Amino acid sequence: AIVMGLKETFFISHGSPTLSIDETLPARHFLQSFREKVFSQRPSSILIISGHWETAHPTVNALSATTLDTIHDFYGFPKPMYKLKYPAPGAPQLAMRVKEALVSSGFKRVDEDKKRGLDHGAWVPLMLMYPEADIPVCQLSIQTDRDATYHYNLGKALAPLKDDGVLIIGSGSATHNLRALRRSNDGCIASWALEFDTWLKESLLNGRYEDVNQYEEKAPNGKVAHPWPDHFYPLHVAMGAAGENAKAELIHHSWSLNALSYASYKFTTAV
Repeated sequence: AIVMGLKETFFISHGSPTLSIDETLPARHFLQSFREKVFSQRPSSILIISGHWETAHPTVNALSATTLDTIHDFYGFPKPMYKLKYPAPGAPQLAMRVKEALVSSGFKRVDEDKKRGLDHGAWVPLMLMYPEADIPVCQLSIQTDRDATYHYNLGKALAPLKDDGVLIIGSGSATHNLRALRRSNDGCIASWALEFDTWLKESLLNGRYEDVNQYEEKAPNGKVAHPWPDHFYPLHVAMGAAGENAKAELIHHSWSLNALSYASYKFTTAV
């Protein structure tokens, strides 16, 4: 049964696209067990904010097509990954409601994209979480020329959608400095990554959302952990959609390539 009135939003660190096939990644198994262990309710539809769709203005993919295209927006990976498909239905009604919610909250311009399917920041985690691909999905873009508070407010505007069973997921990465990744498996975590990741966890678990919105000033190694904010802003959207006194919980934590954190969080709206 579809449940009305969700209290939860999520931030998922999707790490590397190889999450789609690599059985050695703990985050893969976490996402596969998501419905069983973390969130068993069936949402009416899914709104996902991925770090891989940047636009000048908030944009929704409003497709009435029965299935969304699977966008393979990554290069030089193993061939089987390019054959993967996630044929989820589009959610045009949800796209319109997202647009209305944002416009009524003061976001003056919200665009509709009638062609774009799901990028790997959206379909890779969803393929593991909801493998049947039978829940309608709408994707919302991020604006990398704006700040974290802007994205938090974007999330706040989306909060009412939860009342109708819409599952809001931010998909990015708790740390995302691709130049600093190392292929060694010595298990050593780069100190800057560990410091930032620990600061983020402590800030979230203690409800210091304002600090997380001001991470560039407040966090240790903020610019090293996120040289570009694209993979961090989805967290601010999920956090904003949960509301001011929401409770944050770390639901998964693992590392790969010495500096890529797969920390994922659940935000539960305060009643």
